[in-house]
Amino acid sequence: MHFDLIQSLSLAGKPEVPNDDRIGCADQHAWVIDGATDLGPPGLLGERGGAAWLAAAAQRAFHGASGALQQVCESVFVAVATDYAQAQRREPVAAWELPRAAFAAVALEGAELSCAYMGDCVVLHRSAQGIGFLTPEPDREAERAEAAALGPGTGAFGVRTPAVVADRRAARERPKAVLSIDAQQARDGTRYVRSAVSVGDEVILMSDGFAALFDTYDVYDPAGFIAQLEAHGLAALAQTLRAIEQEDAACLRYPRFKASDDASAIWLRVA
Repeated sequence: MHFDLIQSLSLAGKPEVPNDDRIGCADQHAWVIDGATDLGPPGLLGERGGAAWLAAAAQRAFHGASGALQQVCESVFVAVATDYAQAQRREPVAAWELPRAAFAAVALEGAELSCAYMGDCVVLHRSAQGIGFLTPEPDREAERAEAAALGPGTGAFGVRTPAVVADRRAARERPKAVLSIDAQQARDGTRYVRSAVSVGDEVILMSDGFAALFDTYDVYDPAGFIAQLEAHGLAALAQTLRAIEQEDAACLRYPRFKASDDASAIWLRVA
């Protein structure tokens, strides 16, 4: 079996700000990477921000990897750590400055679909048995509560407002399982699950910015999301997503740290 690419899409949260998401696939594996927004100016890795640097480094490594999913992921972790050691220009100001990302990856292994993940990227699997999450079912309640506590409309001005930056820096000082420049930490934090797979199954990998359609804005449940995807494709779903965010640009109805996040998805079929 192999993956057929049906559609992929990746949108920056703001056209003037680099997109820190990456998506891709090969015959036997696929991935989505969501770089965590930088909380300071560039400098640690030169003129490029840490989130964009990490996403690009992981993208290169996933493109060049092969084998079982755990082997793929571990080769990515080592490649990122090696690249960081070569690219680092100075010591980080604090732990919050180190680049980090969420990711999810899948691979076909015999009659099974293997999934690896850290953070809040989302993988949906549609099979003859139904539609289910391979990653944990998204839950944004805690994040919404944090954003709401910082005051009405905080996210309307982006993550650069002093209150949001201070809050996010403090959050990143706490240990969390993320894709980072520490290969051992990434190995320890990655979770793996497996599911039976058959020809004709579909797999959709998303960054949390795209998954917001069902975990933040409650436009669809997973079944409704898949139905809309198969009827209208990723572009129509992206238009729905951005329309909701534009109508709530002040982040009042849906408290969040950004009016619009980077949003990426890749739709695959097992063939």
